[in-house]
Amino acid sequence: MSTAAPSRQRVARPRPARLSAVDVIRVGGSGLRSRPVRVFLSALGIAIGIAAMIGVVGISTSSQEELDRKLDALGTNLLTAGPGQSFGGDQAHLPDEAVGMVAAADAVESVSAVGRVSAEVYRNDHVPEEQTGGIGVYAARTDLPRTVGAQVVDGRWLDAANARYPCVVLGARAAAHLGVHRADPGTRVWLGDRWFTVVGVLAPNELVPELDSAALVGWPVARQELGFDGYATTVYTRAEESAVGDLQGVLGATVNPEHPNEVQVSRPSDALAAKQATDDALSGLLLGLGAVALLVGGVGVANTMVISVLERRAEIGLRRSLGATHGQIRTQFLCESLLLSALGGLGGVVLGIAVTAGYAGYQGWPTLVPLWATVGGVAATLVIGGLAGFYPAVRASRLPPTEALAAG
Repeated sequence: MSTAAPSRQRVARPRPARLSAVDVIRVGGSGLRSRPVRVFLSALGIAIGIAAMIGVVGISTSSQEELDRKLDALGTNLLTAGPGQSFGGDQAHLPDEAVGMVAAADAVESVSAVGRVSAEVYRNDHVPEEQTGGIGVYAARTDLPRTVGAQVVDGRWLDAANARYPCVVLGARAAAHLGVHRADPGTRVWLGDRWFTVVGVLAPNELVPELDSAALVGWPVARQELGFDGYATTVYTRAEESAVGDLQGVLGATVNPEHPNEVQVSRPSDALAAKQATDDALSGLLLGLGAVALLVGGVGVANTMVISVLERRAEIGLRRSLGATHGQIRTQFLCESLLLSALGGLGGVVLGIAVTAGYAGYQGWPTLVPLWATVGGVAATLVIGGLAGFYPAVRASRLPPTEALAAG
């Protein structure tokens, strides 16, 4: 009688428990809390890089916003025309009818002019002649403020009454150099070998900065008292916004039909835009330095995670012995790296916004930090953290339990 061999029953291994997202974050956070100083220093490296990037973008954007506001207030439709050189290389001059011819052109909203006067201005008649302070004396038309957007901060502008008398309006920088703080009948300056009464002081004008260092007198008194030849040296023209480009191309021929090649035409707002382009180039350089700082911070995170794996081999071995899988160990250390980078990234965003707000407030600019910069900054830190923590996480998951416990 044959006996059947007993059947072998397979005992199914229990499935390892799955870690929820909350458990992964809790386990990863406990690893960071155990080494606060090292975590702080590593997160600081990330934060400095992100703060540099956010600060550069924020300051640049705030500066651009301030420039846009100024251009909106000052207008981008101002054109200037001045004399260049004649065919023989001599200094040319504009015709007497230049202002009238420009005023008659289509799409011109307003036109005015100034003429350079060969006179010097001093605080009093005892100042040596060579100490001019770089202040230029100009004959000015009474309609100049309307065209160039000049604003009088004290006193008043030249008008039909005082333009015939020894009265002067000072630009902001000229007034500061001469020590003139307010305009009144008792404030006088020595101009062209006689006293002129200061009737007004102008606010700084970024669109026409040459007026900041100017002493402006009436056209009639410049001819009568200062030997002014009557030729305009700069014609300022406001045109309709849609016609600025077309007018810029024909303004030289309009100002001087006989010799249009002797006229230099410019658009002051282009100079401000060029300055902004220079600032953007510098911002690009600083942004590159911020990226380098961020990379250095990523290396710091990688270094921290590698050391963490070496120090915690006993913990890794114990968890593996209790059933933790390779994937769970790998996820734990990758989570630690991401949390560490996220702390640095969020701290860097806050620091960058604070730096932007402080600098913009000091400059009197609006504070503007683009949303893409803050979101991109945090995203960049997570990418850096993921890359920096990938190798240590893989290395930790591959440690054999017995080896890890023996090393611990």
